[in-house]
Amino acid sequence: MAQLKVLVCGAGIAGNALAFWLSKLGHETTVIERFPGLRVTGLQVDLRGPGIQAMRRMGLEEAFRARSVPEQGLQLVDRKGRSWGYIPANRSGKGLQSSTTDFEIMRGDLCQLLYDHCKDRVRYRFGMYVRDISQTEEYAEVHLSDGSRERFDLVVGADGAGSHMRKMILGPDVADPVHPLGAYAGYFTIREPVTDGEGYNATIFMAPGSKGIMTRRGHPDKYQAYMFCNPNTSQRLRSASKGDIDDEKQGLAEAFSGTGWKTNEILKGLANADDFYCERMAVVTMDHWSRGRIALLGDAAYCPTAMTGMGTTCAMAGAYVLAGEILRHCGMSVKGDDLNAAGSKDSITTALATYEGKLRPFINTVQRGLTDSEDYMSKFPSSPIAVQMMYILFWVTSLLRLDLLAKYILREDTKGWMLPVYKDMDFVSG
Repeated sequence: MAQLKVLVCGAGIAGNALAFWLSKLGHETTVIERFPGLRVTGLQVDLRGPGIQAMRRMGLEEAFRARSVPEQGLQLVDRKGRSWGYIPANRSGKGLQSSTTDFEIMRGDLCQLLYDHCKDRVRYRFGMYVRDISQTEEYAEVHLSDGSRERFDLVVGADGAGSHMRKMILGPDVADPVHPLGAYAGYFTIREPVTDGEGYNATIFMAPGSKGIMTRRGHPDKYQAYMFCNPNTSQRLRSASKGDIDDEKQGLAEAFSGTGWKTNEILKGLANADDFYCERMAVVTMDHWSRGRIALLGDAAYCPTAMTGMGTTCAMAGAYVLAGEILRHCGMSVKGDDLNAAGSKDSITTALATYEGKLRPFINTVQRGLTDSEDYMSKFPSSPIAVQMMYILFWVTSLLRLDLLAKYILREDTKGWMLPVYKDMDFVSG
């Protein structure tokens, strides 16, 4: 079959993963990114289940492990710093991964890894975005931010939970299908060298009022801090505009002041952080992930929130399935010139429909129950007694090596869903 001409909007994990697969299949792939360069910022992410399988089928496991974070496990501490149990990482590379996986990596390192393994086959255009798209039976014409117009067989929006492409698909009169969870998360890093005996462990501290802090270390000179709370714990946080960093920082400081453990140190790090980001936790749920020759991928279509621990896995699995269905219904670029069949609207829309049909059961499992309430933090203990009971439960289950915390919060169990297998898509990276 002939070569497809594909535009991918967004050079994050989902967009780069799709570009990897499509370019390996021989399709003419262009990636545009609004940011002026590859965004290699962000904190720690991991792969689980289908995400691990997709990465292995790329032939990237050795390269992934060379960049991975050596996180050893997870502990829970109280306000006085006392440990209430420890869950080690699953180092088998198999099965459910527990709180700490065998596949931990910094977000920027994963983006760079994917980019490095496809940049020679893909055209990247940074500082660029889509202004509008018009579709015909033969093509999608894209009006780009530099004023140029270009025609593509397929356009894929992989531009994150706040997707501009999603809004273009839905139109101005349709509400954006973002379901808020009533939880805010602040992310940043704190420069502090690792101390003797500290190790590379994730540490969680829970406080009354449904608030929590997690720290992780992926570098010997600094550690990551994650602060989660209901915005109602701080008037300043609740009223802060998205992107107003000063108000968001001060709101988090107001919410966590005096909660114990090493909060004072973390709040000092928060005030000085130059990589701070505040996320309003939300789930994206859509009736359809495509319209004509335009499709959505990753958080743009089915953001499961960081609270599930499955965002990166959904992106990697989604890119693999979308490329696989394009392979099945549109072919791969080999000798021949059957352009009309490969790039026909019927073949494209069939590929997009089967992509959704195969992936949606997995996404439904990951998102199950998340949209039942707009107060996700109410799932966590709020009163001092409830918090203490959670610590005791964690202590007992960690002694028994039962990672109930991961099973309760994370959505790794796919309930029998298996990543499809596509002929010609088990590559050795080169």
